[in-house]
Amino acid sequence: MLQERIADLSKCVEPDRVRREVYTDPEIFELEMQRIHEQVWIYCGHESQVPKPGDYYTVQIGRQPMLMVRGAEGRISVLYNRCPHRGNMMCGDRHGNTGEFFRCSYHAWTFQHDGRLRSIPMMESGYAGTRYGRDNPDCSMKRAARVESYRGFVFASLAQGGPALAEFLGASRVAFDDMCDRAPAGEVEIVPNCFRVIQHSNWKIFLENQLDALHPSVVHQSTGRAAHEVEKQIEKRTGKAPLSYHMLSAFATVTIDKWDNFQTLNYPYGHCILTGYMGLRPKDPDTVAYEKTLIKAYGKQRTEEILAVNIHHVLIYPGLSVQSPLQQLRAVRPLGVDRTLTEIWHFRLKGAPEPIYRRSLAYYNLVNSPATLINADDLENFWKCHQGLASDGGDWVSFGRHHGHDIEKDGAVETAPNCGTSEAPMRNQMKAWAQYMRA
Repeated sequence: MLQERIADLSKCVEPDRVRREVYTDPEIFELEMQRIHEQVWIYCGHESQVPKPGDYYTVQIGRQPMLMVRGAEGRISVLYNRCPHRGNMMCGDRHGNTGEFFRCSYHAWTFQHDGRLRSIPMMESGYAGTRYGRDNPDCSMKRAARVESYRGFVFASLAQGGPALAEFLGASRVAFDDMCDRAPAGEVEIVPNCFRVIQHSNWKIFLENQLDALHPSVVHQSTGRAAHEVEKQIEKRTGKAPLSYHMLSAFATVTIDKWDNFQTLNYPYGHCILTGYMGLRPKDPDTVAYEKTLIKAYGKQRTEEILAVNIHHVLIYPGLSVQSPLQQLRAVRPLGVDRTLTEIWHFRLKGAPEPIYRRSLAYYNLVNSPATLINADDLENFWKCHQGLASDGGDWVSFGRHHGHDIEKDGAVETAPNCGTSEAPMRNQMKAWAQYMRA
């Protein structure tokens, strides 16, 4: 039982702290699905996941099973994965190709790729004089209310009203611009494999961790220290250390005080950016060759502008974390108050040399794979957080680090200098949460 029960959701969030039931109450979770995840723009996938007409990919939006599908004319639709006849799911596989149309496996109703009814078996004899037929929109597959794409990244909203996608993304569009601009061809394509992890914790715990610059040097210290020791041994023996070891040893060598030199930028709708981490620009032959392809595509000045963008994480609330310099993103799909699916996707820079792809793929496998110690460190802490919040050890979660030092500028909230480990991103996310939950 809560020590001081608060029924009014507006009183659950204060400027520097949040009530614990925000993470643990199943009724609040149900409201979140209604008022946040089934209202705002949610990432569905990349256009390159469905390259041919009839290609589809399943995706979860809130509690709703959906389909992202490419039609014969090339247009991408997002549909509810449900036959309007008896409710059968149209597609049980995660992805595939429907051929020229959707066909329900239960009673053979068929539909165009945009969801419009195509045919009903024995329609003339079986449904004459009834409400069922091509003129009834209820006989077509239901579509997401709105679907938009930005630089190949597809979003859908189940709500009729609300801001357009570009307005919603705002400054967080830099995540996609940075990733695509780093490709000599100006676009990326998805790598068709995905790491999926079910975390036994609330979805908000994962999102708050993404821009938590204080935790890496603590949580991942043991992993980073072990990698650093091996890295030094290899360097002593061979004269150079593989870059792959640095991807892990950085968790030990980038100490807490160094993280404070970075900065967070916090925007409307709960979006946040952590800057200043991925400044590494080695001068090895692979990087030099890559930069030459960029100069050929963009010219030297524009190439320098592209490579000067220096961000670590962009969080697009409430369900997407993008690491653009590493060509990867994590989509968050809440399954229950204490169960969260994260999908970890990787992208190839079109036109970039193969070694650059291999380098980013190494980071994807070493740091973000479910099999890595880095991921295991985080998953353990997420679970422990949720278990602690479910106890009677206290009713509030603190987000007070550097509270009162934030700087409001041009509609954003910046952390003050030397406050990179500020909990401003958590405060910004919970401010947006409270606004959404007022419905």
